[in-house]
Amino acid sequence: MAGELRAKDIMTSGAQCVGAHQSLHDAAKMMRDLGVGALPICGDNNRLTGLVTDRDIVITCCAEGVDPAEVQAGSLGGELHWIDSEADASAVLETMENNHIKRLPVIDVKGGHRLVGMITEANVAKNLSDEQIAEFATRVYAEA
Repeated sequence: MAGELRAKDIMTSGAQCVGAHQSLHDAAKMMRDLGVGALPICGDNNRLTGLVTDRDIVITCCAEGVDPAEVQAGSLGGELHWIDSEADASAVLETMENNHIKRLPVIDVKGGHRLVGMITEANVAKNLSDEQIAEFATRVYAEA
């Protein structure tokens, strides 16, 4: 990845949040309508509080026989990783690789700490050489 690239250059802008008090059923419908597999979760203050994936919904609800309409998106815990929109590309890779994550919310820290986009594997792949893609995939998918 070119050294001059920043997270804001790599990300897909316009990420939409599911509210922490909305149901996982609502989140699933949003994912379907937006054509995405993950949504940031935002609290009452519109700040990022988590990330919910389609896999989370399947594992947490469907596989356990729980109605997704009865579970709030904000109830999904876990460690939250994000990156400042001004961070350089190497920091993006390091964060994703070290934490074995495929999606990374991008926050505009100077602009009020608001969510401005998401970086996915596809975004990273568009900015890497074939050799770098292989290394990235090896590190992200490696056993933790």
